[in-house]
Order: sequence, then C-alpha cells, then structure tokens
Amino acid sequence: MSEEFQKTIFEAFTREKTSTVSGIQGTGLGMAITKNIVDMMGGVITVHSVAGKGSEFVGELPCRISGKPAKPEPLPELQGLRALVVDDDTNTCLSVCSMLREIGMRPDWTNYGREAVIRAKEALEQADEFRVYIIDWLMPDQNGIETVRRIRKVIGDSTPIIILTAYDWADIEKEAREAGVTAFCSKPLFMSELRNVLALPFMAARNPMEGEKKESEKKPDFSGKRVLLAEDNEMNQMIAEAILTETKLAVDIVGDGTEAVEKIISSPAGTYDLILMDIQMPRMNGYEAAKRIRALEDERKANIPIVAVTANAFEEDRKVSMEAGMNGHLAKPYDVPAIMNTLKALLNKKQGTGQKADFPVSGYRL
Repeated sequence: MSEEFQKTIFEAFTREKTSTVSGIQGTGLGMAITKNIVDMMGGVITVHSVAGKGSEFVGELPCRISGKPAKPEPLPELQGLRALVVDDDTNTCLSVCSMLREIGMRPDWTNYGREAVIRAKEALEQADEFRVYIIDWLMPDQNGIETVRRIRKVIGDSTPIIILTAYDWADIEKEAREAGVTAFCSKPLFMSELRNVLALPFMAARNPMEGEKKESEKKPDFSGKRVLLAEDNEMNQMIAEAILTETKLAVDIVGDGTEAVEKIISSPAGTYDLILMDIQMPRMNGYEAAKRIRALEDERKANIPIVAVTANAFEEDRKVSMEAGMNGHLAKPYDVPAIMNTLKALLNKKQGTGQKADFPVSGYRL
C-alpha cells in the first residue's frame, strides 16, 4: 500500500484505488471494524507496508497473566461419553476433538456425512452410542442438514445434534430444527461456546429420572418475579433464559447497556426485581450502565439489585463491579448452582435497600 493510504486505512469506507483491487467488491469497512474492536479491548493496531512487497499489521492487547494454567476442568456430566465430529475439514475435526477430550469426552471424527450415518448405526448396534453429534453444515458429499435427518432416523430424538457453521444460520434454522438439529455453533469454535452448548442437555445426572427428581426438590420458585437480562451474545441469552425460566422467573432481554438503562427508565418502578448485567457489551458496557441506573432520581429504580455476569472472574474484576454499584458478581460460563444461590440471596431479600450484598454471591467457573 502507498504511504498516503496507510494514513487513512483505518477510516470507514476507504479503499486504495489500484488495478489490484478495482475488480474486487468491498465497502472498505473491514479495517475500520477491526480497529474499533481493538480499541474497545484497550489495544493498539498499527500497519507497516511497502508497495509491491507486502503489509504487516501488528495488534497489541493488554492481557492479564493469571499465574495458573488455563486448562478447563472436565464437566462431570460428560465424562466418558462418546461424541462424533463430522466436518470435511480435517483440521476442524482434530481441533474440536481436542476440546472434547479436554472436557472428558471420547470423541471420534469423519470427513463425510454418509459415513457419519454408518458410524451412528454401528455405535447403536455395539451399544456404545454417540451421546452428541457436532456436524458441519456445508460438506461436499452430503450437507449437514441431510446428514442430521438421516442420523435422526437411526438414533431417534433424544441425542443432541449441533450444527457447526461459519455462516449465518438464520436462513436455514427452520429447516434444520425440523430435521432434528438441537443447537448451532459458529466457526471458529471456542472452548467457552462448546462448553456452554454441551452443558445444558447433560446437566441432569446420568440417571435422568433420579436427576430430575433431585433437581425439582432443590429448584427455587420465583413466581411473580421479573428479571432484566442485559447480554449481547445470542447463545448466552438463550442459555441464561433457559436457566432462569426454570425457576418460573419472567425474563426480559436487552442487547446492551444503553438498552438496559432505557428499559429501566421507561418501565414503571417495581417492574424488575433484579438485573443480570453482562460487562463487555457494545455502545455501553455493564459498569457504565450500572452507574447510570444508580444515578436515577427514582430511588426504587436506582436501588434495584444488579449482578455482573462476566468472563472477567478475577478478584479485581469483582471489586470493579462493586465500585460500579453492583450487588454481586457471577462468572461465565454459567454456573447453575452459583446462579441459584445468587437469585435466592437477592430475590428473597427485601428490594429497595440499595445496599451491596452482605453475603457471598460471587460465582465461579465450572
């Protein structure tokens, strides 16, 4: 790139006019979006380029060193269960299998949809069934939806089947659900998303009736209570809503801090009994949203309990949440017992005190 263009490369809708790019469609937004993301993370991105030779982009992000290995703990509900990964890209298969082993499963993989159907039949005949299937949407021999449809004819409806795709699945969701797809995951797949999507179907004990009975005995009943969930990630919205509605809570969802503040302002006092506030959100983060709610003139609205729900699980992060006026701090991925303890502590406490919680409501990772 020319030196002149390097000065404006991170501005929106800018593209260098050369013979190389003249025939390539684009809007000139990619680098502007990239810089915006880096800026939101407190980092810096720079570029060094020599026309006709190449370009080097360097992104620098501040990262906290924990001092502990970042190895995820196995999920007890998944220990020893088989999983089948189906993707025409071998590297994707190996990567997903590696993650599944880390959480205690026994994964296998294949590059072909038709072979996946045969493997499903074989596993059933050997009484060692796959307990979850992770299938790519686009494959050359047989697409993921057709593969799911044929596997369902073999195994029935109880086993979770997850579609893995690098594309927006909105256009295929209806057809996929009808074929028997349980959930969707985006490529590239990260451990946190995989753990979240796998945890829900397997939260009950291995003996479903026994686990269901014990869960029903311990499950709190928050009938008549309403929670506002501020969360920008659609998958996390679905998981959180499923967990909360199990306790008969009414749940309203907004996509960022700005919407959360507007919702509290526009709703009558007493509409919400609790706010679950994600921290990293577009437009306005959770800390700022909490501060603005605490500054409202209506005391009932200003004193509503607010709990941070975030992947930032260090002690200093909890302190920042408390300083922003929050009453509790829960860590992602979602930990159901920790959420239940927090809900019991705050919803059973008289609302409107405006005091920070004097009981342990911080969550921990699974």
